[in-house]
Amino acid sequence: MKIPFLGDRSKKPGFPDAEGIAELLAECELLRSQASEEGVQLDDSAASLEELDQLVPRWRDDEEILPWLGNDAGLYLGTVIVRTVPGAAWEIWPNGQPVIRLASGREFDVVASGQEWASSGVPELSQLYAEVAEA
Repeated sequence: MKIPFLGDRSKKPGFPDAEGIAELLAECELLRSQASEEGVQLDDSAASLEELDQLVPRWRDDEEILPWLGNDAGLYLGTVIVRTVPGAAWEIWPNGQPVIRLASGREFDVVASGQEWASSGVPELSQLYAEVAEA
């Protein structure tokens, strides 16, 4: 997912700070709606990732929703990481792609991971979280 309006932040007066960007990326409206319909409350915890992994993937039959849900899944994974893994933060690449930067400096493309999860279920979001949290 590329977010073009995030481009070169230094040229945008009044551009949101890191906390504002994190809040924007945490919205994940489609994923939250789909999860809610299935009785899953997304509370930005690692446990909620496990619950998402258990959902029946009805969205895979809808080619229109699939890419959007994949983006949301990646952004939600990133939100959980940022809120629970010390030193993790959102980083926006120059092309507008949001990624997670860990305290070690390693970057993690959560949107690509969310797309893979939405289309195939593998790797599971909770497994990805565990790998990142251990790093």
